[in-house]
Amino acid sequence: MRIVSLLPSATEALFALGLGDRLVAVTHECDHPPAAAALPVATRPSLRLEAEDSGGIEMAVSLAATEGRSLYQIDIDAIRALQPDLVVAQDVCRVCAVSAAEVAEDLEGIRMLRQHPHSLEDVLGDIERLAVACGRDATPLLGRLRVRLDAASQTARRLPRVRGVFLEWLDPPYPAGHWTPDLLALAGVDDPLARPGLPSVAGSWAEVAASRPEVLILAPCGFNRDRAAAEAARLRTQIDSVGAARVVVLDGSAYFNRPGPRLVDSLEVLVASR
Repeated sequence: MRIVSLLPSATEALFALGLGDRLVAVTHECDHPPAAAALPVATRPSLRLEAEDSGGIEMAVSLAATEGRSLYQIDIDAIRALQPDLVVAQDVCRVCAVSAAEVAEDLEGIRMLRQHPHSLEDVLGDIERLAVACGRDATPLLGRLRVRLDAASQTARRLPRVRGVFLEWLDPPYPAGHWTPDLLALAGVDDPLARPGLPSVAGSWAEVAASRPEVLILAPCGFNRDRAAAEAARLRTQIDSVGAARVVVLDGSAYFNRPGPRLVDSLEVLVASR
């Protein structure tokens, strides 16, 4: 079987399922596991945002959306030339990864698996559906992931619950949405701004402060820990205005933003940060 993954989390899941050798192309964002970075790349970004802070990125992305421009350039001819048996794409967020809607018509005739998880259980279900589509049994992998989820949540239950706010973007602040509230609940973090199963939406620092969190967790989408820490330093005045006793900066790109196997690592990171 020949597979093209247009979704970093699906790439991670395929490797975790032992199907990494079936991948014939991935996206420019597929960087885990390291072997994924050696695969042919079928996409590139339309915007150069590496030097922008979160406010600049928000403005650029909003302008592109207003003008109807895609954030990704997709080499459809290269994908067709690879003659894949399966293309994996997503319908959750047009910003975070290539949208299935962008390629469905151009790749008509090629089998496409569209993933659209909104909860932690949806993510695990998508891993199973991906395995089925590839003729692989997901039971061993899912069993290991559930054992780790249970162990981390058991550890969290031995600790006092804490009132916290998790932000997946900083300028403006976006509270946790989709699957992240499930992780917070399992980790013993009560987040009054979280939107379980729903997209994250822009809020204000005044709203964050009004929620009176004991801990403020920062894991901006697509930012590694160093870049997130630099952004937190830039927004120190706003963060200090929240009045949280603790501020925790985490690697959103590696963990929380990608609905794949490493969401289990994300829970373990959350519990360890308690």
